[in-house]
Amino acid sequence: MGLRGFGKRLSTDKKEIDTERLCKRFDKFDFTRLGELQCRTRTKVAGEIKRIRIKPRSGIPSVEIVINDGTGEATVVFSGRRNIPGIDHGRCLMIDGVPHRDRDRIVMLNPAYTLLG
Repeated sequence: MGLRGFGKRLSTDKKEIDTERLCKRFDKFDFTRLGELQCRTRTKVAGEIKRIRIKPRSGIPSVEIVINDGTGEATVVFSGRRNIPGIDHGRCLMIDGVPHRDRDRIVMLNPAYTLLG
């Protein structure tokens, strides 16, 4: 990176840099972008884990994670689980499930998942 690239990097805010990094990271995969998800249609998406939360729902333990691919975010809920081995902040995973809208967010309940390198 030259001096121009370094100057541009300094003047760009952190969120924009992160969005650009995530878009580049997931361009190589042939999955639906989180920003283009259609509700109630089975789909495969990939994203980086941004937040993890253990949250009981109606007395049943569940793990909620938020993934981001640079174009949008989705919340993934695994009911009946207190933890999921291999799932940690910054890890990338592929999710295969059916998204739906819950208030102002996209949610996928108990989808199949694969950890990505």
